[in-house]
Amino acid sequence: MPKRIVDWLDLRLGIRDILEQNLTKYLLPRNINIWYTLGAVLLTLFALQFATGILLLIYYQPSPQEAFSSVQRIMNEIPYGWLLRNLHAVGSNLIVAVLLLHMLSALFMGSYKRPRELTWVSGFLLLNLSLGLCLTGYLLPWSQLSFWATTIATDAAGAIPLLGADLVGFLRGGTAVGEDTLGRFFALHVMGFPLLFGLLVAFHLFCVRRTGVSKPPFGPDYTPPKEHDRFHHEHHPGGIPFFPHYMAKEAGVISFFLALLVAITFFAPGLFIPPTANIPADPFVTPPGIKPEWYFLWAYQVLKIFPSELMGLAVQVVAMTLLALLPFIDRSPERRPARRPLFVALFICGIAIFVGLSIWGYFS
Repeated sequence: MPKRIVDWLDLRLGIRDILEQNLTKYLLPRNINIWYTLGAVLLTLFALQFATGILLLIYYQPSPQEAFSSVQRIMNEIPYGWLLRNLHAVGSNLIVAVLLLHMLSALFMGSYKRPRELTWVSGFLLLNLSLGLCLTGYLLPWSQLSFWATTIATDAAGAIPLLGADLVGFLRGGTAVGEDTLGRFFALHVMGFPLLFGLLVAFHLFCVRRTGVSKPPFGPDYTPPKEHDRFHHEHHPGGIPFFPHYMAKEAGVISFFLALLVAITFFAPGLFIPPTANIPADPFVTPPGIKPEWYFLWAYQVLKIFPSELMGLAVQVVAMTLLALLPFIDRSPERRPARRPLFVALFICGIAIFVGLSIWGYFS
């Protein structure tokens, strides 16, 4: 029966040809490494987030009066609700970590360079959109931690001249974090951002497939690719087939990250769900030591370093803008790290600054 169905579809849509062109006949560089598999890891983790998010929506109540109690009901009464909630919470943190690794690998190997500028820009937008998804989802449990962390995060927008107060009001739906804020963040988290995210993912994958996978800039036989005046798909004659060779490598790396996700979920969920996440929000009691999630700690500390929040925001905007426009700034075709000592030095310094600021923000 399955063969008859495939034959019927193949006659009308050419299914077998599509599969061959994108699986067995799609060749990748022979020296391709595991860093290239992080994109597939992210797709898997995002699919898991979508599935767990849909299941959590069945029982979640997006109102200040019911949000916290509905989350507690999911955790304590719904069969396997604790597992779904923890997978969703831990998965969001793991996604940010893998996104950063994916971006760093693209930077180190020069995969952002011409003709892949649009691939880099779309990936950079996906990173920021993922952070937006994390920020909007953070408020939904309506706990002390989420309420006051959101209050601090939205306060930062008030430092923008002229528009600051209006922007804070727009984000919160009023002068303080409340029912309108929860409604806005809920709508963005479950509908607005996911729609944009899906479109960006489709465009990002289209760019990767259309331009071709860049060859890792390692080994004695590597030469910088020739620049073309017209569109050119990068082929890899003599390479390995995407299926089954490369897919087996992807499956191994995906299994590792899924195992890591399950291990944290079962044995160390408190790593990302601290005790203050289990206390209902109280707008009249500010808990001590409220800080943002680890991936926002660097920005949190930058705001504290400078004498005014405006200067701190300006530094962050400049840094993120330079990172987004890097393919248009670094126009050299050279991708080998050994031939780019200045870039490698800046690369290492950038990581050290990010880690240093994050640690400083955590202990300050």
